[in-house]
Amino acid sequence: MLARAADSMFWLARYMERMDFVGRLLEAAQMMSGVSTEAEEWRSALIAAGCEEAFFAKHETATLETAALYLGCDKDNPSSILNCLEMARLNARAMRTNLTRDMWTAVNDAWLVARRIDSDAFTPARLDDTIEWVKTVSMRFYGAFVGSMLRSEAYYFTRLGCFLERADNTARILDVKYHVLLPDYARIGDAFDYYQWTSILRSVSAVRAYQWVYRGKVSPWNVAELLILRPEMPRSLRRCYDETVECLERLASEHGGRRGECHRLAGALGAQLRFARIGDIFQSGLHEHLTNMIDRTADLGQDIAAFYMR
Repeated sequence: MLARAADSMFWLARYMERMDFVGRLLEAAQMMSGVSTEAEEWRSALIAAGCEEAFFAKHETATLETAALYLGCDKDNPSSILNCLEMARLNARAMRTNLTRDMWTAVNDAWLVARRIDSDAFTPARLDDTIEWVKTVSMRFYGAFVGSMLRSEAYYFTRLGCFLERADNTARILDVKYHVLLPDYARIGDAFDYYQWTSILRSVSAVRAYQWVYRGKVSPWNVAELLILRPEMPRSLRRCYDETVECLERLASEHGGRRGECHRLAGALGAQLRFARIGDIFQSGLHEHLTNMIDRTADLGQDIAAFYMR
């Protein structure tokens, strides 16, 4: 497979997953802004999306109106929802022959709808409906490529992009909750703290999964364990890295067993998550652990690009 084609399939999936993440981030911040300091919640969302500095270069304060517009449709924000969809469609169009009809329809139909979306869609009155549309678009694309693609190189590069992006997103939203939203450690463990952790579960569609696995009161330790170490949770770091390692192994077999630094790093991170215990992670520092995962996931993305896409 040509490096250019691999790159396009990889980034198509990453942009679609990132669009979904930003929508879920808006949903979580909106839920929490009514029970905590609004500016703090929206600042935390901007930090999780990696665009705090650029936002405050344009705006003095973070409010629902300013942050939702910046994360949703600002042309200067490369990770805004509409910009992610635009970039996904550009990559899909470039590799149209590698996509199934269902995949192309999922992306192109969403792009056609997005052309009629303006800033009003990200106002408080319409934000909930817009977020639901974003989540539906993302799930339609995911279902299309999983359910219709031939299990070839194109499929594994698409899946690789999806789960690498998802690992980064899960680590970011957990890190922001623990490190940014609770600077006052006296509040850890109170009712407000539990509501925050529940909002994180809602943002990754994991409330029902949490209740099924733990069958009890929401605990920060259990939430962190579910989203970091539980392999049955589709958005956990463990599940994302299990999928990443499998995709890289499949690609290695397609290339005569040739492996590089990306295979070693993915395997090391996967093993680290497979044998970790949540108590040890909290003891050594949840923030430090998540920051390390974010940095190493970024390194892995660069190693994959260097090995397969240049």
